[in-house]
Amino acid sequence: MTDSFSKLPETVRGRLTELASTLATELGENLVSLIVFGSAVRGGWRQGASDVDLVLVLKDPKRDALLAVANTLTVARTAFRFEAVILGADEIPRAADVFPLFYDDIRSCHVVLAGKDPFAELDISDQFRRLRVEQELREEQIRLRRAVVDSLGAPQQLAGAVERKVKQLRGPLHALLGLRRTPAADDTLPVLLEKAASVYGVDTAALSRVREAPEAAHGALEKLLDVMIQEVDRMET
Repeated sequence: MTDSFSKLPETVRGRLTELASTLATELGENLVSLIVFGSAVRGGWRQGASDVDLVLVLKDPKRDALLAVANTLTVARTAFRFEAVILGADEIPRAADVFPLFYDDIRSCHVVLAGKDPFAELDISDQFRRLRVEQELREEQIRLRRAVVDSLGAPQQLAGAVERKVKQLRGPLHALLGLRRTPAADDTLPVLLEKAASVYGVDTAALSRVREAPEAAHGALEKLLDVMIQEVDRMET
C-alpha cells in the first residue's frame, strides 16, 4: 500500500473498504477488480477538493450488471467524491493501443481494493505511447491558442486556462520522459516540471505560480510544448 494512500483520512479509507465490500456482494463473481489510483495514491489529494479515482473491472459489463451497482456508485460519487471508470476485463488488453498512458498511469501507482490486478501483466508498446503522447501534446497546443483568444487579454482569465493546461501536461510529460529513458524521480507534477527544466532547458518556474505571472506561465508552457512536440516527432523516425 502506497504511503500517500495510507495518509488519506481514516474515514475515506473506511468508506473505500465499505464500497469494496458492497460491490463484492452486489456483483459476486462478476467483480474482477476494484482499484484506486490517481492523486489519492500518487499524492496531491485534497479533502473537499479532489476526487478519489477508481477503476471497476467486471467480467461482463452489460446493462444488468451496471444497474445492479448503479445506486451504490451514485451514492459514492455524490456523497464521497469517488469517481469510477468501469471496464470489461477482456477489453483491457485489446484497448492498450488507444489507452496506453491511462493504463500506465494506473500501473505506476495504484492500490487494489478487491479482486486481482488486471494491469500487472499488460504489455504496452512504446509505439502506442509515442502516438498517444503526440496526440495529447498537439491537442493541448491547439487548445492553449484558443485559451489566449478566449481570455481577451485578461490576465486572470488566461491564468485559469493555463493552470488547467499545466495539470493536463502531467500524463504526457511523464510518458515522454519515460520514452526518452530519462524518467523523473516520481510522477507528481512539481517533480516532472523540475525534470523537464533540466532535460529541455526550459525555465518552468513560472508554471508553479501561474496565478502570480500568467503571461510568463503561458510563455513557458508554450515553449515547453514546442520542444516536447519536436522531440516526439523525432522519435517517429
